[in-house]
Amino acid sequence: MSGTLVVGSQWGDEGKGKVIDLLAQNADMVVRYQGGANAGHTLVVDGKKTVLHLIPSGILNPKTKCVITPGVVVDPEKLCQEIQGIEDSGVLQKAEQLLISDQAVVILPYHKAIDMAREERLAGKKIGTTGRGIGPAYEDKASRKAVLMRDLFDSNLAEKLAANLVEKNHILTELYKQEAVKVKELVEQIKVWAEKLSAFRCKDTSLVVHKALESGKKVLFEGAQGSLLDITHGTYPYVTSSSTIAGSCCVGTGIGPKEIKKVIGITKAYTTRVGEGPFPTELFDEDGKKLQTQGHEFGATTGRTRRCGWLDLVALKYAIRINGMTEIALMKIDCLSGFDEIKVCTAYELDGKTTEDFPVVMDDLSRAKPIYKSFKGWSQDISKIKVVTELPKEVSDYISYIGHELATPISMVSVGPDRDQSLFLKDLSH
Repeated sequence: MSGTLVVGSQWGDEGKGKVIDLLAQNADMVVRYQGGANAGHTLVVDGKKTVLHLIPSGILNPKTKCVITPGVVVDPEKLCQEIQGIEDSGVLQKAEQLLISDQAVVILPYHKAIDMAREERLAGKKIGTTGRGIGPAYEDKASRKAVLMRDLFDSNLAEKLAANLVEKNHILTELYKQEAVKVKELVEQIKVWAEKLSAFRCKDTSLVVHKALESGKKVLFEGAQGSLLDITHGTYPYVTSSSTIAGSCCVGTGIGPKEIKKVIGITKAYTTRVGEGPFPTELFDEDGKKLQTQGHEFGATTGRTRRCGWLDLVALKYAIRINGMTEIALMKIDCLSGFDEIKVCTAYELDGKTTEDFPVVMDDLSRAKPIYKSFKGWSQDISKIKVVTELPKEVSDYISYIGHELATPISMVSVGPDRDQSLFLKDLSH
């Protein structure tokens, strides 16, 4: 597995957490390389559900070391809550199971306040942000004003916060008519968080990951969100504030591209999207409602209802290309049971012409109309099937068609949320 990367191939919520949890059973290290607490990875083991936002999904495996790298923006309040939760459940027993980079940018209350105030001000033109302060924190990083994890333990913290709050409080009070953030109160909050997080500090996670790879350890790299939410290559401006594609792993972690041996694209058997932005295969009929219900399509982070639609091969081919995906893990195919007809988008009609190329200009994508191929559905409950050969012919035909059209092997099929509801077409761990 040395250098295996897991990346979302759609608009997020594809089921990355489950695949990472599965692969982590054979991994020495799981590394989170971008995003923040706007991610929500849901793991189900023996019927017990665990939702993680910042801690890598390998934490349920006690022998696996989990690493949060400089590419992540860390909300110390949420992270403390998450750590406490998995400590209380007995999952986190030793501090050395989790390393947090001293170089990671910290999200503070003023980032969240600005994030939410901006979204409210946009009214009918909202982006669909989670309001978790992710964008404002990355802005501070780009403008070299960020508070880093190591700053939480620095005696000059109050001075740095005071300098930052001159600008932040002006924006909050004058532009958004919000209350100012007080330095003294913020410092007191941070002291509590710092005490909890001090045991997990690591000066140079890049070196730790490098040494693990150099010594032949199996390292699994975990991304958040999905490829179509990438800040550069996604459906801008309806995107997240970080780079979500495979190349971001090298930047966020501090390792070279030659270390990545395999890129697994996590893909739902249909398509969903949270928030605003164009979505060519979105369904507004009973089929859309049925997908939403059967797929339990509600965000793990925000609880927001996900928009649902048929599988979009045009968008998937784009995601495969920009990530260099070597294989696909096909998730939630069980949620398609009970449909008489299942559709797959094979091309778009754009301004009277047929195209199989994903439009990177949002005005074009918003006008794109899906061209569908129909498949016969199935009525059987496939959630208890243990081997691929037992799948109904209609399911096998659907899987085979997708793999052939994408020219990318499908290595795993998920038939339910639990860890053991996974069918392997090939061994993902090698």
